[in-house]
Amino acid sequence: MAEASSPLLSSLSSHHNRNLLIFCAVSMMLVSALADDLPPVFMFGDSTFDVGTNNYIPSGATANFSYYGIDFPFSQATGRFSNGYNSADEIVKQLGYRQSPPPFLALLQDNSTFQSNLLQGVNFASGGAGILNTTGFQTWGEVISMEQQVQQFATVQGNITWLLGQNNSAKFFASSLFFISVGSNDIIDHYFYDEATVSQIELMAEIQSNYTAHLTALYNLGARKFGIVSVPPIGCCPFALLLNWTESGPGCLTELNDYAQAFYSTISALLQNLSSQLQGMIYSLGDAYTMTSILMDVPGVVGIVNIEAACCGGGRLNADVPCNITDSPNLCLNRNEYLFWDKFHPTQNAARKAAIALFTGTPTFVSPMNFSQLAQASA
Repeated sequence: MAEASSPLLSSLSSHHNRNLLIFCAVSMMLVSALADDLPPVFMFGDSTFDVGTNNYIPSGATANFSYYGIDFPFSQATGRFSNGYNSADEIVKQLGYRQSPPPFLALLQDNSTFQSNLLQGVNFASGGAGILNTTGFQTWGEVISMEQQVQQFATVQGNITWLLGQNNSAKFFASSLFFISVGSNDIIDHYFYDEATVSQIELMAEIQSNYTAHLTALYNLGARKFGIVSVPPIGCCPFALLLNWTESGPGCLTELNDYAQAFYSTISALLQNLSSQLQGMIYSLGDAYTMTSILMDVPGVVGIVNIEAACCGGGRLNADVPCNITDSPNLCLNRNEYLFWDKFHPTQNAARKAAIALFTGTPTFVSPMNFSQLAQASA
């Protein structure tokens, strides 16, 4: 079968023609993609979902070195900001997949297999990215913004539509799951770069406008079922605890947590409004703030007892020194007992606990339905 869209694919590939290792080797054949048991998944967002996107761009936000991946199969540092599998993997494992689908930029490395590898889904998430187009660039150099991720999905949508035809592709995307985890970097960037000139109200209005545009664009490309993860209490991660270090020791940075709570309220109202306007749109909103806060209030209930220090790093709270083997970091041995892998990101075990809560949780944690109900619902 000739690739009708090959000029477009070649054009995109020319911007990312780098001889980097393609991982996430998952066989994705047309017959299995059209099966009813596993819905296709498309994943967007930041480092909580990135499974290697940033390996293919000149970004300062990378994790393709040890000790990252120490608990991944063969202790492979894949670009996941985790000791093993990350939130993207743990979410799709709940559906029955082995791990997240591969990054879009990895699939682009081989045009001959690009189309056939799209049909169980694609991961577009990029570490450091945000809802706003400007987020991440001042800190990390290059990231793939949400707007760019949606544009990449448009390429995928065009190719799948060509493969399946208009009617079948519409059914394909209506039954697919679109997972998004983003927002933390927008808040952190604001804290460092724009706080003096942009108020919280103004930031949330800008986030609401841009997030609405991204979701509407995905809807217009066929998306109907959205699983959204909100921002956790980022003011309590080791990075923020260091920023708020006093003579009495570390303490959560209340300002960042206030923004995270405002973010949840903003996105909740946005989704209620948008789903009432866009016919067939259904969603599930995971309250990462409440889930994490409860875990931190009663540590040890699910086996996670260390809720302040990073598992990998050095200095105070293991967060002064990066988790990079070249910096000779400390590496905890009881990684399942830690909430944080590095100074920003959860451990594999914490990500797994969160994914289970997203799929089985009550409206306290995820509403108006949980991810399992979303997967089974008809758009």
